[in-house]
Amino acid sequence: MPTREPSVPCWGQGSDGAIPRGPAGSTIAEDLAPEPARSTSHPDADRPPRTTNHEPHGAPMSAVSPTTGPPEAHRSGIPVTDGDVEAIDQRLKEVLAATAHRLPTMTRPLVDLFDGLEAMALDGKKVRPLLLMRTFRDLGGVDVASAVEAACASELLHLALLAHDDVIDGDLYRRGAPNIYGRFHTDALDRGGTPQQAETWGKASAILAGDILLSAAQGLLARLDVPEDRRRAVLDIYDEAILRSASGEHTDVWLTLDAKENTTSTILEMMKDKTAAYSFELPVRIGAVLAGAESELAASLAHIGGDLGAIYQLRDDLLGVFGDESRTGKSVVSDLREGKQTLLVAYARSHAGWSDVEEYFGDPGLRPEDAERIRAVLNSSGARDRVEKLIEDSGRSLEVRLADSGLPGCLRETLTGMIRYSASRIS
Repeated sequence: MPTREPSVPCWGQGSDGAIPRGPAGSTIAEDLAPEPARSTSHPDADRPPRTTNHEPHGAPMSAVSPTTGPPEAHRSGIPVTDGDVEAIDQRLKEVLAATAHRLPTMTRPLVDLFDGLEAMALDGKKVRPLLLMRTFRDLGGVDVASAVEAACASELLHLALLAHDDVIDGDLYRRGAPNIYGRFHTDALDRGGTPQQAETWGKASAILAGDILLSAAQGLLARLDVPEDRRRAVLDIYDEAILRSASGEHTDVWLTLDAKENTTSTILEMMKDKTAAYSFELPVRIGAVLAGAESELAASLAHIGGDLGAIYQLRDDLLGVFGDESRTGKSVVSDLREGKQTLLVAYARSHAGWSDVEEYFGDPGLRPEDAERIRAVLNSSGARDRVEKLIEDSGRSLEVRLADSGLPGCLRETLTGMIRYSASRIS
């Protein structure tokens, strides 16, 4: 296993060598920078000016120049080099504007759609693009512009899968605000449409928005100005991530139909396919490829990314039932109404108390008081404690593997910080 140290300074640690820790053991800074301003004007306020080059390559190098000091902690839990977030946000706006400008006719509904996509793109923690950038930098990557392009593609892929997932789950809101499905569902009702028309308009808009984003992401990667073997490797990783995510989503829906199949191993494999493959494996693998890392190192990162993603998803499942909605922006009853088959529920099913609440689980009309009954059983059965212990044990095991992995020190610290953040995050 190569042990080449990166050619950039090993930032992201305190004077005592420890990774900075925030509340609840996370690496998130308490004094987070404010969210990028999002225009609510209509239709084209704050869009980048139209240019003759519909797909300019890369972000301005001045915006992503190498850091001269320690990167700041970001709300994603990832140390961030100065300019990376701004470069990613600016490039996302450019790509969406260029995509819209290629259309021969821009109808008012399409303007609304792209406004919604831009709002999505400027929101969120940017976990995937920032993990890609950090991996790239920690491995001594040089071509920052290409890394920014790939980072943007990883975020567009994420947004596409969210848009499709909202349709599958029947969710009209995300992070407390209407998603694409919800925006167009409301638009149909405001125009006097029937509930059925609103459903059709909302779902169609979200599905097609996801398709547009998938295409835009693939276009960015296909046009990377890197050696052909690297570009092919990046595209293969992207294709594999989509395939695995789709298969994982399919399994997730299947498990709601057949609870007998909800074994621990099936659920963990589903989580790795549905979430970890594109959220953690893809960023670290593409970051490594673009940095010119050897194949053995990239393979090691893939395994680590898969296990890191499982920890992240296990915490997400707990937050989906026991989280603080004001922090997560996610309903704590939607997973229960949907009948989402998580490891938390699988553990509870083996307890006698589950039979008292099973009739409520998966009920679209689940009342808050019945949701509380389910939560009580998830606690009394020991299911919640078992998931918490699994998260803790998995995190410790992964940290030990990281320490012995032979990965460069900076990257080990970045990933250790992500493990701790993923295990303890509250939003």
